[in-house]
Amino acid sequence: MEVPEFDPLDGGTQAEALFLFEKPGPMTAAEGRGSRVGSGFISRDNDDPTAEAIFRFMVQAGIPRRRTLIWNTIPWWNGTRKIEREELQAGIRETFTLIGLLPRLKAIVLVGRRAEAVRPNLDASGLPVFVSAHPSPLVRASLPAVWDRIPEQWAQVHPHLTHEQAFR
Repeated sequence: MEVPEFDPLDGGTQAEALFLFEKPGPMTAAEGRGSRVGSGFISRDNDDPTAEAIFRFMVQAGIPRRRTLIWNTIPWWNGTRKIEREELQAGIRETFTLIGLLPRLKAIVLVGRRAEAVRPNLDASGLPVFVSAHPSPLVRASLPAVWDRIPEQWAQVHPHLTHEQAFR
């Protein structure tokens, strides 16, 4: 299993908003898959349609990159998008380890149905939790109205971040 790195252009431990996706895709794997080699990072700059949508939706939502951290409920890539129950449980434990490393965290956005599995465990955190659809090509093709609402859903974090006037 390969765990990609955090994107150094994002907020790191100073992030105020955690965007928790489902599971890394193949373009995060530094070892590459076939003729395509990934970046080794969970990044909105990766060479895939989901990363491109994340980049665009963050801009549309007006959320500065340095205030965010993008991660996954299951942080490792194991060559498949399939998620087993045990893998999900291990990922949930890792999510709480990550949250403990983010002292400025003010809000969490769970991106995608599988990421929403963490929600019941987040109640004790006291942090506001938001949900959105996943910006994957599958959602775009099958649920265009849901796809179009993603930037609006992500923008819900604004009132929970410091210096909100800087976002307008």
